[in-house]
Amino acid sequence: MKVNRAMVLGMARSGIAAANLLLLRGAEVWVCDAKKKADFNGALDDLEARGAHLLLEETHPEAHLEGMDLLVVSPGIRIEHPAIERAKALGIEVVGEVEYAYRESTGMLLAVTGTNGKTTTVTLLGEIFKNAGRRTWVVGNIGTPYSGAVPQMRAGDVTVCEISSFMMETSKEFHPSVAAVLNISEDHMDRHHTMERYVQLKERIFENCDEGDFLILNYDDPFTRDMANRAKCRVVWFSSRNPVPYGAFVQDGKVVFGTEDNFKEICTPGEIYIPGEHNLKNAMAASAMAMVAGIPAPVIRHTLRTFQGVEHRIEFVRELDGVRFINDSKGTNVDSTIQAVRAMDRPTVLILGGYDKHCDFSPLVEVILQNPIERIVLIGKTADQIAGTLDQYGYTAYEHCGTDFEGAVRRAFERAQEGGNVLFSPSCASFDMFTDYEARGRIFKEIVNRMESIRK
Repeated sequence: MKVNRAMVLGMARSGIAAANLLLLRGAEVWVCDAKKKADFNGALDDLEARGAHLLLEETHPEAHLEGMDLLVVSPGIRIEHPAIERAKALGIEVVGEVEYAYRESTGMLLAVTGTNGKTTTVTLLGEIFKNAGRRTWVVGNIGTPYSGAVPQMRAGDVTVCEISSFMMETSKEFHPSVAAVLNISEDHMDRHHTMERYVQLKERIFENCDEGDFLILNYDDPFTRDMANRAKCRVVWFSSRNPVPYGAFVQDGKVVFGTEDNFKEICTPGEIYIPGEHNLKNAMAASAMAMVAGIPAPVIRHTLRTFQGVEHRIEFVRELDGVRFINDSKGTNVDSTIQAVRAMDRPTVLILGGYDKHCDFSPLVEVILQNPIERIVLIGKTADQIAGTLDQYGYTAYEHCGTDFEGAVRRAFERAQEGGNVLFSPSCASFDMFTDYEARGRIFKEIVNRMESIRK
């Protein structure tokens, strides 16, 4: 697409990548953010040197939109932002970074969304394609901007993209050849307000898919199962519990792909390196996507046997004084933390809390009561809300640490028993205390790795 003048609103990683791509394509670019230049630690210097106009400490970007062809917004920008409304009034097209990158990209696109499991599935799928000898880009909500990969793409490349509901608010032409919706549970109610709206945004990942494309859906999830009724493309299922009309499922103790009468064996569930039923589902989703894309079953089998998971997702950090520390900073919602809690097979101290996304913590507390969670340390803005829910269920073994994150980690260590775990799975977003879940997870690991024995 030809763009002469564009504004990029929101200069996090995706905004910087989009601005860079626009400059490479010959556009005159204005980059806009409310932060000061010093806050970027030099990240904007290259853009400025190449001619980008900086609009920083800017609280009214809508005042600078006259004459623009395009407004590119980062996923963190709410759709109600005055600049978006002003751009629409001026007839300026508004797209997200993923939408713009898609229009400039080449090669085969596979895309994954859902409430939980996206990063694991996308990373695993990327490894499958790489092991098949395909030149592969793993991008999107996983932390690597789609726009950043586009300049290096060649025909024949494969792009595997993690998609969030935020990204789909500004999608128009986005069209993967293979799309997947892994699961749906309550999340981001602070932004989308209703489950109906949240589900609608998840479904936009396949709204442009047609009869030549594939949609991979979770047969065991009522929300995703219902999506098949609105798909215009070929539906392929995955299920860890039931046979499916066509797709990935377990039969006679083996993960297979096809139908009950005509299938290819992939592996046994026990061969999958990453543990847990949720990861069995993630592996099935990735396998189904790879199979419809033509990847041989032996390549998929090898990757499932060797893939060790992703950083910040039920990640073992260290053992100290017989206590295992587990980093699950990617536990940014209730359902994700439920999966982490269910994976605990030792007495566990759980660190919970963070940014308020207006979610109900009752389902999590119900699972906590059924698993070996012996104590809870609460942090962040949601601490009081979680405490109130725990009180309703009669769970009183909790304490508050406010915003003292290091103090919370050390307190959890003190409370943990030898042979037990400290699990950091906040069940909330990070924005009240950290820049993102990755920074939160790194800081947790830094704290844990410098801790010394307290049981000498």
